[in-house]
Amino acid sequence: MKVLISDNLGEAGIKIFQDEEGIEVDVKTGLSPDELKKIIGNYNALVIRSATKVTEDLLESATNLKVVGRAGIGLDNVDIPAATKHGVAVMNTPGGNVVTTAEHAISLMMALTRNIPQGTASMKAGKWDKKKLQGREIFNKTLGVVGYGNIGSIVADRARGLKMNVIIYDPYVTPETIEKAGYESVTLETLYQRSDYITIHVPKLKQTINLINKEAISQMKDGVMLINAARGGIVDETALYDALKSGKIAGAALDVFETEPPKDSPLLELDNLICTPHLGASTKEAQTNVAVAVAEQIIAYLKHNTVINAVNVPSVTGELLEKLTPYIFIADRMGTMHAQLVTGPLEEVKIEYMGNFQGLDMAPVTTAAIKGLLTPLIKDDVNSVNAPVLAKKMGIAITETSSDESHEFTNLITIKVKTPEKESLLSGTVFGKSDPKIVRINKFRLEVHPKGHLALIYNDNKPGAIGKIGTILGDLNINIAQMTVGRREIDGDENIILLSTDQPMSQEALKKLSELSLVNNIIPLEL
Repeated sequence: MKVLISDNLGEAGIKIFQDEEGIEVDVKTGLSPDELKKIIGNYNALVIRSATKVTEDLLESATNLKVVGRAGIGLDNVDIPAATKHGVAVMNTPGGNVVTTAEHAISLMMALTRNIPQGTASMKAGKWDKKKLQGREIFNKTLGVVGYGNIGSIVADRARGLKMNVIIYDPYVTPETIEKAGYESVTLETLYQRSDYITIHVPKLKQTINLINKEAISQMKDGVMLINAARGGIVDETALYDALKSGKIAGAALDVFETEPPKDSPLLELDNLICTPHLGASTKEAQTNVAVAVAEQIIAYLKHNTVINAVNVPSVTGELLEKLTPYIFIADRMGTMHAQLVTGPLEEVKIEYMGNFQGLDMAPVTTAAIKGLLTPLIKDDVNSVNAPVLAKKMGIAITETSSDESHEFTNLITIKVKTPEKESLLSGTVFGKSDPKIVRINKFRLEVHPKGHLALIYNDNKPGAIGKIGTILGDLNINIAQMTVGRREIDGDENIILLSTDQPMSQEALKKLSELSLVNNIIPLEL
């Protein structure tokens, strides 16, 4: 088996590959995309960090590639859907650098508070700017932590040790869970209004891009200080520049930028901005941890087909995986759909297995459902190993039940999700050996393959709705790949239409469809 390491990797990881019998490893860093594309077909595994871009184009040439391993957490540089389509497992190493990144956020806060970078620069320039660089204490100040995941929770703990008042915003973690840990759970608006410092620890998702924008900044205290060691793009850099110039934000510390390196960013001209070149995970200990972890994971997969920390394949032995694959797929997709159907913090997940599952251990299927549910919310922090742990930490109660009876199907998986605002139910089955379908959405019966760009439309059960929907999409040049209609089981006055389209629904299409008199609601879904 041949392994290519295309980014810098800790020596401990390289040595594990070199010492493993049956593994041949090449270290070739700094390759251009074209150079990598020319040789990738020779390798069974690719080890990366953040520099290598694993694109659809590269995967087309990776004819022998079985696995991509990221020495670290973030997978923004990997086209995960394309890798899945090509049958390539994508693994990360989520536990290796959470402490390091949390410590860096605390370090940035301290350096920002006491003007340490500016003081160093002024002294090296022969100055003694003691009065100009007066700082402030963090004792008794309020720190607002946006995102209570693996890293955010460690930051909160360290800040509490510094005698700060810590308040937390995380819409996906129940207030009871946060309060049980000894912190105060608040709304985002309250966090903005009360915080002396704000630190960001959320993934970069559609709903978090430009989370810290002009409107958000206007709600903050005058003189607040902002720290971002999460992902570039979560903070609107234009709005941040204006706020730093005006003094609304007294100072900011950034480890990440919208474009890296930031090159000619005007932020770099400001004295009240301090920054580091994405050093959150850059400690000797962390790099050793992730290098060893990625090497061990890839070897286990190549030699034993055992999956560890994969984001697109459950963690399970190869023999069981082959039998469970269609059930894992449908459970994962139902979880992902649920995440887009419900709002508010997740409180409860019930998974029911009914029918003949041939005595299989369904635990990996349950894990796949949880991972599918959490992935749209916390992205690359979640995988098949940590999904149950994250769910417990978020205060989500998970129960499983099973029955040998299934009246209509050979086997049926039903997942019920509850939040304070809503309950949602999905059922799915596998026809034949490998044809997974969702067969129920709440009170509606239908059959649909859960994949691609979808739109769920609730409409009055009257003539003309389907024709008008098709006309609008046709006028906008949006091709319908599949259309499935489901009727309410008991009261047939409302239908649902599940559309699969070749491209995502545009905002214009969603607006025009929602304006139709027979359409009651429309929810775009990405599976």
